[in-house]
Amino acid sequence: MTASPVLKIHERDNVAVALVPIKKGNPLSFNNVHIEVAEDIGVGHKIAIEDVAAGQNIIKYGAPIGHATQPIKAGSLVHVHNIATNLEGILDYTYEPEDKTTTNPSSACQITFEGYVRPNGDVGIRNEIWIVNTVGCVNKVAESLVYSARHHFKGRNIDGIHFFSHPYGCSQLGEDHKNTQKILAGLVNHPNAGGVLVLGLGCENNNIEEFKKVLKEQGPIDINRVKFLNSQDVEDEHQEGMAILEELVSYAENFSRQQVPVSKLKVGLKCGGSDGFSGITANPLLGVFSDTLVSLGGTTILTEVPEMFGAETILMNRCVSEEVFQKCVKMINNFKEYFIRYDQVIYENPSPGNKKGGISTLEEKSLGCIQKGGTSPVVDVLDYGDPVSLNGLNLLYGPGNDIVAVTALVASGAHLILFTTGRGTPLGGPVPTVKVSTNSVLADSKKNWIDFDAGVILQDKTMEDVSKEFFEYILDVISGRVLAKNEENDFREIAIFKDGVTL
Repeated sequence: MTASPVLKIHERDNVAVALVPIKKGNPLSFNNVHIEVAEDIGVGHKIAIEDVAAGQNIIKYGAPIGHATQPIKAGSLVHVHNIATNLEGILDYTYEPEDKTTTNPSSACQITFEGYVRPNGDVGIRNEIWIVNTVGCVNKVAESLVYSARHHFKGRNIDGIHFFSHPYGCSQLGEDHKNTQKILAGLVNHPNAGGVLVLGLGCENNNIEEFKKVLKEQGPIDINRVKFLNSQDVEDEHQEGMAILEELVSYAENFSRQQVPVSKLKVGLKCGGSDGFSGITANPLLGVFSDTLVSLGGTTILTEVPEMFGAETILMNRCVSEEVFQKCVKMINNFKEYFIRYDQVIYENPSPGNKKGGISTLEEKSLGCIQKGGTSPVVDVLDYGDPVSLNGLNLLYGPGNDIVAVTALVASGAHLILFTTGRGTPLGGPVPTVKVSTNSVLADSKKNWIDFDAGVILQDKTMEDVSKEFFEYILDVISGRVLAKNEENDFREIAIFKDGVTL
């Protein structure tokens, strides 16, 4: 990308990002800028490339990421000790749509992948058996069944058998209870599962009969694909469960991969453990992928609402209509009200790991974060747990917390998750969770976690070349030719957003 030790991202910027460690006293020359480094600058951290007065905005990505809390000399480190956020509380917004012609999905290039077509027309990228418990009390029953089933059904024509432990489904009230039901319903209806055993206890709030009502809100229940078992209703729940799993495996074996258009693909976009390179390499790479998929008629879903604060107007002005814009405003302000309700400051972010990686303020994190959504118009804004219904770029209500956000994306219909990271994480959701590193040091040191290295963009490869390579790689993953590292490691978890009383 550049032979310079620093990178100035946008022509308006008054800071640059260190691509290598820079020692105090070294002369630094780039883009007709000549300064002397005033202190050691770590990789991914910001260096002032001009004098900045106290109160003056720090500009990165061509936008303010906060203001200087003291005078900053050119050549100095710009970080949490001398920069503060500009963020405030609830704001009023005006719809100022971009002057951009929306293009229809391309039909000139019919790109396909090998997927599993379900009777209702949905497409899965895996053909697995899932056990979804209505309540946390039967977590261990589900775990025992999966352990036995993996041995008993070994060699059968399915892609795996999995369950997803959680502590909820009972002793919850109001929105918490509804959220649990919506997320679990999204898992039951997910097309990556060729068969689903809904495992209940019998006395929980979210008992099977109540849960069926929620399932039916998303469409008819396929009695061949979805089976139910109340553990309290049978003498031996393990024996009964294995018998039901035999029925589900036999049903799922009828499916085989066939060519389907890539327009059927739904992809969740996520970042975690961000660093100073997230907004330069991996997140823009996902942005290019998102724009490409959307241009082909596919769907991407962007969440992490708190990590839109400070960059939200960019997304709002890309909304396709006033109605979608108002939904976006509601999403942003509702999440701010959630913070305020608990007496928490809205800008209490980035995390310690983010700061260590070079990110100083939430605006800086947000401006890098939203790049995962590319430049496509925002076609819809979804409430937590709602299934995606429109092709294109969607925004989803949800927190920045990695596993809660990943779970929400899956429940909304994402076939796989593209997850960028600069610090590294082994996390995996119920679907393939492709980890994209922002830097090559992480990719080299954590080969058991990282699926794709976007750090090469900082070295000798162009974004255009890497994005083409990445798209081909994703086609291999969704067609089952390559497994994501979370699948190889059998790392699959869920977590459900909670905001209320537990009885």
